[in-house]
Amino acid sequence: MLLKGFEIEMYTGTPSGEIVGLSDKITASLDGYVREPDSRNVEYITAPNHNYDQLLCAILRPRLRLRDYLQQLGNYTLIPGSTLSLGSSDRFFRSDPINPYHTYIEQTYGTKVVTASVHINIGIDDPELLMRACRLIRLEAPLFLALSASSPFLDGKATGYHSTRWGVFPQTPAHVPLFSSHTDHIQWVEQQLAAGTMQNVRHLWVSVRPNGDRRPYDLNRLELRICDLVTDPISLLAITALLEARLLQLIENPHLDPLTQSTFSPEELISLTATNEIAAATSSLDAQLLHWQDGRTITARNWLAELYEQVWPLAKQHGFSCFLSPLQKILREGNEAQQWLQLHAVGFSTKATIIQAIGATREREAELEGKLCVSSMA
Repeated sequence: MLLKGFEIEMYTGTPSGEIVGLSDKITASLDGYVREPDSRNVEYITAPNHNYDQLLCAILRPRLRLRDYLQQLGNYTLIPGSTLSLGSSDRFFRSDPINPYHTYIEQTYGTKVVTASVHINIGIDDPELLMRACRLIRLEAPLFLALSASSPFLDGKATGYHSTRWGVFPQTPAHVPLFSSHTDHIQWVEQQLAAGTMQNVRHLWVSVRPNGDRRPYDLNRLELRICDLVTDPISLLAITALLEARLLQLIENPHLDPLTQSTFSPEELISLTATNEIAAATSSLDAQLLHWQDGRTITARNWLAELYEQVWPLAKQHGFSCFLSPLQKILREGNEAQQWLQLHAVGFSTKATIIQAIGATREREAELEGKLCVSSMA
């Protein structure tokens, strides 16, 4: 099994859904939390781990500790969703006013970047294998967005997107190729830095990127950046299990590469994927997508069901199929955005929907802590 870890961003605020910037206090008082440019969300990072049981606790424990701290500050809580659902997207609340990179971000992108999400990191040491993995997963990233969408609202209104976050997020630089090799990636990054289209090696905001301790030279993991915030840890682990199983499939099959297994050119593949990302951001599991192999039209839900059947034996062989199986529930019942929009459709206001989600998230964490986290650490 591969090493896995998460970067999880969450909003803080009141039980009534108002998002309040507290990251300066949190990062000053608690170890393991990182500031984002805007103070209204805060990030924590889990250590790499092979084991899904231990990853569950690594997701839960920092969140429970953060909840305890927020209660000390006042009547504050964690707020699900990936956008400023109930308002205040008209201004930036700087977490570090003297940071020049944050100044650049605020002036260039405004609050389009004030989103919450989860980045899933999977360890792959071989740089050429990592580039092939990035090629495949970039073309299938819309499927992971479809599973994770949780931002149908902005400023108190339904936007028409299931993932407003990815619908408005400024992907940077504007054109990122499918890298044919590690050398190709290095040369491209050096060109972007020289041209100023990237401010630094972190300023590569695309659905999937290779990551490591000395980018772009020393790389050791694939980072999937497209997912909205998935508040339920079991759902997040199911999405991660699908990603890991797909990568294990790629490792076993050297021919699984869009550069050789598609009827499209690399440039056409980039265009097709951009179209698929917008479709997934708009309609998530119901999106009509174009398959990268031959261009056939297929819903995200059906494509995911096909992939699930393909990778299930691998997940079973490696001992983590029980963590993959909750994916079926997401396909059956819908992602968080779809569930919120169902409430909205039967008369729940945006605010009532978010308040309900705040309570459901808190209850789910308490349930998991009591049932699973304690026993797995015993």
